[in-house]
Amino acid sequence: MTTQPDPVAPAAPILPDVDDPIAAPFWAAAREGRLVIQACGDCGTLRTPPRSFCHLCASESVVWRQAKGTGRLWSWIVAHGPTIPAFAGLTPYPVVVVELDDGPGLRMVGNLVADHEASIASVPPGHLAIGMPVAVLFRAIDERVTLPLWCAPAS
Repeated sequence: MTTQPDPVAPAAPILPDVDDPIAAPFWAAAREGRLVIQACGDCGTLRTPPRSFCHLCASESVVWRQAKGTGRLWSWIVAHGPTIPAFAGLTPYPVVVVELDDGPGLRMVGNLVADHEASIASVPPGHLAIGMPVAVLFRAIDERVTLPLWCAPAS
């Protein structure tokens, strides 16, 4: 898993709050090129996206675990215009839901790209298939924000 600067990032994307106390460890790990997920410190239940308590036992104890960084395409949509101005030139592009290989029901929403240098519109929707394997890669948007993206491994 490597981190690459984004040569094709939209000019003014909406960026996540990397200082949010619940999700800050996720964003810090992403800046290091690592995908992490929360686990309950009491019952061990894995969860994503980050939350302040366990949905099974209501514990507020949290530990962060290194994720495998692989998964399968669970679902997707294709974003068409109109969209926010920063993304208007990229439409249409797929927005994917990936089920992580770390456990059933662990899903992340993101973008699928053809490779490290490619835009979020680089994978034609006709190439998507439920169950196709994907792997995480990281793209630095600026000095504070690095986004996890998904890429289909070369076949």
